[in-house]
Amino acid sequence: MEPKQQTEDETYMRLATKLAKKGVGWVNPNPMVGAVIVKDGRIIGQGYHQKCGELHAERNAFADCKEDACGATLYVTLEPCCHTGRTAPCTQAILEHKIARVVIGSNDPNPLVAGGGIRILKEHGIEVKTGVLKEECDAINPVFFHYIKNKTPYVTMKYAMTMDGKIATKTGASKWITGEAARKRVHEERHKNMAIMVGIGTVRLDNPSLTTRLENYNAKNPIRIICDTNLATPLAATVVTTAKEQRTILATCCKGQEKWKPYEDASCEILLVKEENGRINLKDLMIQLGKMGIDSILLEGGGTLNEAALRAGIVKKVQTYIAPKIFGGDTAKSPVAGIGVNVPNDAFFLKNTTIEKIGDDFLLESEVVTCSPEL
Repeated sequence: MEPKQQTEDETYMRLATKLAKKGVGWVNPNPMVGAVIVKDGRIIGQGYHQKCGELHAERNAFADCKEDACGATLYVTLEPCCHTGRTAPCTQAILEHKIARVVIGSNDPNPLVAGGGIRILKEHGIEVKTGVLKEECDAINPVFFHYIKNKTPYVTMKYAMTMDGKIATKTGASKWITGEAARKRVHEERHKNMAIMVGIGTVRLDNPSLTTRLENYNAKNPIRIICDTNLATPLAATVVTTAKEQRTILATCCKGQEKWKPYEDASCEILLVKEENGRINLKDLMIQLGKMGIDSILLEGGGTLNEAALRAGIVKKVQTYIAPKIFGGDTAKSPVAGIGVNVPNDAFFLKNTTIEKIGDDFLLESEVVTCSPEL
């Protein structure tokens, strides 16, 4: 059977998806969007949303136009906005430039848009075609779609383990399980996410900086979130001593204001969270972080926090880096601690798993089957 021939609309939309991805890590909590303007079979302008608060993809494409766009076709990966936020509505720019046809990939679930952009364009006589390469366009923005609907962060749980499922040796040593290529990918994921979250156990054991370290790569550092029920993070910990340089949030159930002061003096933010069974209520934490505009979290915790996050139903995706080595040991730690489930049917099920070879290691990415409806 011959492969399906790519249509002209698909060709230009595929270019728009490539442009959209250039905004990764910089546009949060906005979506990644790409746009291409075509007239008489020629591309006369293209652009993408480069950074939150700056011009949207459509307006960047118009700014790039080499000639009058009147009568042209606009290809855009996401339905054009029709409301005024940090920038003016993109539908307004489309009308001003007298675009004749608009081809859209994904519909925007934002209640401020949600079909409104398409309706306005049609009401002004513009031909609109939707759903072109919809799956590919939707795949660009799972974080945005989750956040705009639920107002809580999209949480990706990441861990590296050996072939026998160990995240450290029996002595607690864990540097390094995976090779350099896999570790580079982790830093790229830190750039993609607005925040990174660990527990106090990880801070005490590893004293991590939780920053993005990539050579020759324009990357940002994520907001650091430390789950610290009793506010016992060492004041000498790197996340505390560098809080002036990188935003750091200590999520705690500790109400003693006197205990807050040394951390606040070090520029840490204290976030008071509800308690549940002697620990931080992770659902409440997600709700509060969502209200702060944090749309995505890379969870790099140890087994205890990982287990708590799964049980709380906040994890949407799991990234498992597997190294071709074996540690062994009855006491060597595994990625998910706690008491575990009683029977196989009680497992946390995953779906849509993909596998990728990175250097000598492997990366398995899976979606979590069940997640709390409100998260």
